[in-house]
Amino acid sequence: MPSAQWMQSGWLLIRKMSHNHHFNQVKASRFVFSLALTGLIFFIEFFGGLWTGSLALLSDSAHVFMDAFALGLSYLALRAAALPANEKHTYGYHRMQVLAALFNGATLFLIAFEILHEAWNRFQNPEPVLVGPMLVIAIAGLVINLIVAFALREHDHDDLNTRSAWLHVLGDALASVGVIGTGVLLIFVDWPWLDPLVSVLIGLLILVSSGRVLKESIHILSEGMPEGMTSTQVAGVMRTVPGVDDVHDLHVWTVAPGYIALSAHITLADQALSQTAVIMDALKDTLHEQFEIHHTTIQFECENCGQGVIFCDV
Repeated sequence: MPSAQWMQSGWLLIRKMSHNHHFNQVKASRFVFSLALTGLIFFIEFFGGLWTGSLALLSDSAHVFMDAFALGLSYLALRAAALPANEKHTYGYHRMQVLAALFNGATLFLIAFEILHEAWNRFQNPEPVLVGPMLVIAIAGLVINLIVAFALREHDHDDLNTRSAWLHVLGDALASVGVIGTGVLLIFVDWPWLDPLVSVLIGLLILVSSGRVLKESIHILSEGMPEGMTSTQVAGVMRTVPGVDDVHDLHVWTVAPGYIALSAHITLADQALSQTAVIMDALKDTLHEQFEIHHTTIQFECENCGQGVIFCDV
């Protein structure tokens, strides 16, 4: 039965993941702890926003949801990196996080527009806000955010994935500070437009953040060149390796964040294959040091492929 086959495949997938010795259990447990606390913040602020009538609190809960999703993606990336490639998935499961990020970015992009639309309605028809409960909930959210940031901070110095998650949480902590500032001001002044104003700022923050996620996800899925490098730049560095005459049919792409691949044709002087080992090692070391490219497919040849350009059409 198809369902039985699916369950068997899922079970084999779980067994592979659980038996991989490269998986960092300590880091994983911190992600699970942080994800649980962030989920708690989301429910507290979402239902608290409905109760108090604070659009700023509801907007911050949407931002927290984005952070929770980012933590989930980071955890997924950690698990996927430990899962070996197989005959059907020769690159492993690294792109699962890119697909999830694309969905996350698109969803939050729509949420941001809904926040801005509701804020516009609140400007025209202000609604009363229960300032006391709103302030308590925002402070509780900030405290939990700081705990999560501290839990992730211990590992962010040597892990780009963890650092990205930490920055998401830090951004939400700053948004919580904005909500708290709004609550404090509303105690002393009767400015009904202040709550929707903060909501607009948080909505714009979500809009910018989700836009970046969408842009990066689409760029990766379309096999775009990794940020910060060009084909001309990479080819130029490769030509500095002793023994390399020319570089063409060059392709560089991102499989997943932090996982860059390269393929290229290298023109050499006519020589025995055994003598090219030193050139191959030098190329791989140079690409790794200069561009952090870990996966390379290099073909040596004596004549150019004929296009006369760095990259050839596929």
